[in-house]
Amino acid sequence: MDLILQNIEYTMEVLNKIEGEITKVIIGQKDIIRKVLIAIFCGGNVLLEGLPGVGKTHLVKSIAKVLNLKFSRIQFTPDLMPSDIVGTNIISKDKDGFLNFTFQKGPIFANIILADEINRATPKTQSALLEAMQEKTVTVMGTTYKLDEPFFVLATQNPLEQEGTYPLPEAQQDRFMFKVDVPLPGFDEMIEIVNLTTESQMPEPNKIIEAQEIIQIGEIIRKVPIARPVLEYAARLVMSTQPHIEQNEIAKKYLRFGAGPRALQHIVLGAKANALFEGRPNVAFDDIKSLAKSVLCHRIGLNFEAISEGKKPADIVEEILQSLKEW
Repeated sequence: MDLILQNIEYTMEVLNKIEGEITKVIIGQKDIIRKVLIAIFCGGNVLLEGLPGVGKTHLVKSIAKVLNLKFSRIQFTPDLMPSDIVGTNIISKDKDGFLNFTFQKGPIFANIILADEINRATPKTQSALLEAMQEKTVTVMGTTYKLDEPFFVLATQNPLEQEGTYPLPEAQQDRFMFKVDVPLPGFDEMIEIVNLTTESQMPEPNKIIEAQEIIQIGEIIRKVPIARPVLEYAARLVMSTQPHIEQNEIAKKYLRFGAGPRALQHIVLGAKANALFEGRPNVAFDDIKSLAKSVLCHRIGLNFEAISEGKKPADIVEEILQSLKEW
């Protein structure tokens, strides 16, 4: 037990050092930075929604440098094909002149993938990420290739009211640990960004850890204890999004469908990581609450009544949180 506590204390120090290093080169967006880091160390993926030009690419590049991971960017467009992502077999000659199929790896073979504007690609191409995100493998012409770990997908999408976008299906959205809205920076943040990017050379973040250490930290996060009442609270929170359950008045009124078991897995695992970022060796109710909207909003479906009243998924989750007692 003492060894586990020592590992947890060491992990707290490393996580705070990583977070501090990234905030040196990213203005604001502390909540987004925290959630992206939580997802990486928990083996999850993140969907960011926001307008172009709010620093999403700079964020993921900075994280890749601090974690010393191989970074790859895929720009999704309507004509992008699945083979452009995972790779394809090409015909080549060996030294004896015989023709052979050789697998040419696609950009998915990296540690951190930035899937930029994922909702601009067709559903067929979007689905090419499903196996990689969930199984950490890709299959081409019957052959399965294992991806290097850690493996993390940070996908960005423009708001759906913009032209030329394809909504992500529920099955694919469920693969994302978090969905985070990226707001435009405020006035003071805008001034800081301009000063940082126009007056001098951009500062470079320092490398903090290696890939193997990230995997080890992920194992330590899973050992963070969570008390039974906190775990039950998280389970009741997820179950409260199910409209078919009679006592769920809010869900029955506003939702077509709710979140499933993967949501509970992600909120508990994410809460364990968040506790360490907060300097606590155990999960608190606040850890669950702080991640609730990011875990649940993209996993619930609004019905006509919610849409007609101008409700957003975050509003529904907030109402559920307000109605739910800790004990």
